[in-house]
Amino acid sequence: MNDPTAATLRTALATLLDGLPPSQATRAVDRLIANYRGTTPTDAPILRDRADVAAYAAYRMPATFEAVRTALDALAGAAPDWTPAGHLDIGGGTGAAVWAAQDVWPGPRPTTVLDWSEPALALGRELASAEPRLATSVTWERARIGASSPPAATALVTISYVLKELTGTDRAAVVDLAARAATDAVVVVEPGTPDGYTRVIEARDRLIAAGFHIAAPCPHSAPCPIVPGTDWCHFSARVSRSSLHRQVKGGSLAYEDEKFAYVAATRDAPHPAPARIVRRPQIRKGQVLLDLCETRGALTRTTVTKKHGESYRRARDAEWGDAWDATPHS
Repeated sequence: MNDPTAATLRTALATLLDGLPPSQATRAVDRLIANYRGTTPTDAPILRDRADVAAYAAYRMPATFEAVRTALDALAGAAPDWTPAGHLDIGGGTGAAVWAAQDVWPGPRPTTVLDWSEPALALGRELASAEPRLATSVTWERARIGASSPPAATALVTISYVLKELTGTDRAAVVDLAARAATDAVVVVEPGTPDGYTRVIEARDRLIAAGFHIAAPCPHSAPCPIVPGTDWCHFSARVSRSSLHRQVKGGSLAYEDEKFAYVAATRDAPHPAPARIVRRPQIRKGQVLLDLCETRGALTRTTVTKKHGESYRRARDAEWGDAWDATPHS
């Protein structure tokens, strides 16, 4: 997190654990890890009190911010002339997706965060007070997902790191609710695990059935070419660790890599990438191997060599998840 929005968030996060005994923060983090790595959906809020939400925000919010920001960046690339006029974040907790949207599309916009944990909403409101563009434009509402009245229509709806906590029936209901509420776009982000990918594909299918077009990461709205059970589509975001982040996570490295899966879908036909790099590029002597998902709905591997000139130089700088022109140019 090196840009101004991220720096503001990092500063706000640094104040969270002031006065909280380290042992209490550690216990809260350990319990949260057990919950989030479990396989059984919960029927009660995971974030129960301020200690929980402070530990969660310090432990998870930087990574969630980077993953959602990467997904929203891809959406912005597929819809370069579009800026969301409003934003609804379903299950948004402490508001990482709100900060990510602010980073991609700076400026105040009517925004609503729905979550069933009042402590999470309270902390999200507290963090947002550090960013003037968020302090007055975001409404934090307590609501049990799927049990409240349908939200008002808005341009962008995000659902990040939420579906894992729900039953299959509730997951479908939440995605359908997002599709009805979004006038322009829906973005779903989940952990970059086989299960997370499966939930994203389920959401992708429902959004297509509701009339949406896939904007990212897929360069097409055809069925995913990955054979279920053999592989999964996911990406990686580099997360800079502050001293607080390292303290809470018990790590020594200055960074970590957050693996995530996502789908961004739009009402209007987008301008998707001609291809998407779906694996870390393999740099060999005089050549770069790129695994691509292409517009025709197929996975391919292309080799870009020095004879391709500028394309070779671009390939050497390309990163996992980047858009790619599948036709090399010399």
